[in-house]
Amino acid sequence: MSPDTARESSDAEAAAVETPFTRALAQVAPGIFVVLWATGFLVAKLGVPYAQPMTILAMRFVLAALMMAAVAALTRAPWPRSWRRIGHIAVVGVLLHAVYLGGCYVAIYRGMPAGMAALIVGFQPILTATVAGPVLGERTRALQWVGIVVGFIGLMMVLWERMVIDLSHPAALLFAILSLLGITSATIYQKRFCPSFDLRSGSAIQYVAASIIIVPLALILGIGEIVWAPAFVFALAWLVIVLSGVSIALLTWMISRGAASKVASLFYLTPPIAAVGSYLWFGETLSALALAGMGVIVCGLYLLNRTRPA
Repeated sequence: MSPDTARESSDAEAAAVETPFTRALAQVAPGIFVVLWATGFLVAKLGVPYAQPMTILAMRFVLAALMMAAVAALTRAPWPRSWRRIGHIAVVGVLLHAVYLGGCYVAIYRGMPAGMAALIVGFQPILTATVAGPVLGERTRALQWVGIVVGFIGLMMVLWERMVIDLSHPAALLFAILSLLGITSATIYQKRFCPSFDLRSGSAIQYVAASIIIVPLALILGIGEIVWAPAFVFALAWLVIVLSGVSIALLTWMISRGAASKVASLFYLTPPIAAVGSYLWFGETLSALALAGMGVIVCGLYLLNRTRPA
């Protein structure tokens, strides 16, 4: 074992030490993450009238990279000791931020309805559970598969009225599928190659890597006009600080601790919570089918988390 590998292994073991705080955080982290992640849909909708989606995403990544680098420097966070480790963390950043979010934004930009994009990305728990077995050795039991499928059915019920099947935008469909592959690959890749790293320095690396991909893409598509209205400033600040800072840190931490398929299943809850937020914030209606779908999702997640994989 090389010195760098030995030190990285020691860092991972240190990060995995249980404390009363980490045990308490493990209980509340999923709920906090789901609520915060769902706000991303609402805040993005708030900011889109003032700037193009890809422009917002590029600004978000650049500002998040600067923020996390400053946090890492001020708190003297440890940085990875080898370029190989940095490379693994950067790959996760590209997959999670540039490919997943960038794919979603471009798909919608190219004409795909948001509800359809959300449904395609909603295949993530199923795809993650399928890949986690052969790649990570995680066993998904029959009852957990039932939970995954039930959760997806509930997701379809929530999004049914927002789904529009339009095959006239093949490029949009490809980008939505790319987004699905991005979030799934990020979850599996992190669990496999870099399950534990300092969230401050690691996040800085991830956002720098994502910025290298997204900023040129935004320039190619065109920056467009940016209206610095108070609503846009608030939306951008929320996306950078809360979404790119707090929620991504929680997601990364949960992946390092839990089974990939169980963490992925949390994404079933974001559309229902976003739908409730849209009702409260923008006055969008909630149908009886959508409300029933929320209950079905909860039942699916209960089945999924009822047993532990062997």
